[in-house]
Amino acid sequence: MIAWTGWRFVSYPADIDERRREGEPPADYVLRLADAKARVAAARTRVVGPFLAADTVVVDGDELLGKPDSDEEARRMLEQLRGRRHQVYTALALYDPPNLRMLKDLCVTEVPMRNYSDEEIERYIASGDPFDKAGAYAIQHRKFQPVENFQGCFASVMGLPLCHVVRCMRQLGHEPPADVPCTCQAKLGYDCPISDAVLRGEQAG
Repeated sequence: MIAWTGWRFVSYPADIDERRREGEPPADYVLRLADAKARVAAARTRVVGPFLAADTVVVDGDELLGKPDSDEEARRMLEQLRGRRHQVYTALALYDPPNLRMLKDLCVTEVPMRNYSDEEIERYIASGDPFDKAGAYAIQHRKFQPVENFQGCFASVMGLPLCHVVRCMRQLGHEPPADVPCTCQAKLGYDCPISDAVLRGEQAG
């Protein structure tokens, strides 16, 4: 997705301890992990940067839903989320080592799930798609299509809110070569109602 911005980039691994601290709110949790990932990546290369990292978590009430380890866990998550709303928190960290500057942003997106059937759950699990997805689903899955009446940042639920990336990069003086909202919406087939608000600096998700 970052390629849709037109910026040239290189990917670096950033293995960190992703365990949640006791009592840690979802926003603090994802912001801390994104910050740590950006710093770890920067420490492993002589590239000047800036370094962009992100972290995403699915939040249902007081519960954080990670990636399922089994069919049973995927089934439980999908049944739990069915026909209800939950939130997806995606944090960004943009680290500029020469200036010791760390910019952080947070996108919180309301996600309304449709009332899919048990049979649809079983077919989706059989596809293997849920097992590398937080909350056991991908909003962009064309056959399952778990979400309905969505009005937020589609890209954020996928893991990278691109307009939030743009507004962070602009603070460092970097303008994207591409028209990011236009490209993102074309790639996703989604008419985003909040991109202008995000780029104006509003807390929209």
